[in-house]
Amino acid sequence: MSEKVVTERAGAAVSGAGETAGAEEAPEAVEPAGPRPLGVDRTPTGHPGVDARLARLADADHLAADGHLAVYEDVHQGLRSALAALDERPDRPPVPTRPYDNRS
Repeated sequence: MSEKVVTERAGAAVSGAGETAGAEEAPEAVEPAGPRPLGVDRTPTGHPGVDARLARLADADHLAADGHLAVYEDVHQGLRSALAALDERPDRPPVPTRPYDNRS
């Protein structure tokens, strides 16, 4: 039964040499919408370095999607640095790191 429907539709589409195959017209090209702010509220953390990085996320609101990556990477690196700074304590010597090539 499905072969019959496909054949009938194909025949209707090619019937009439100079006629259009239906009343459908080609859809108009629609341009993508421009960037819009997401409107996400950012709650202050009380840590100026972290708050500055989180505020930087607002820069992505006005960029096209291909520009978001640079902002996200910058914010991520800044947050990682702020987190690493919490581990650095002036009253203790730095903790030695072990190489990743541990084999037991």
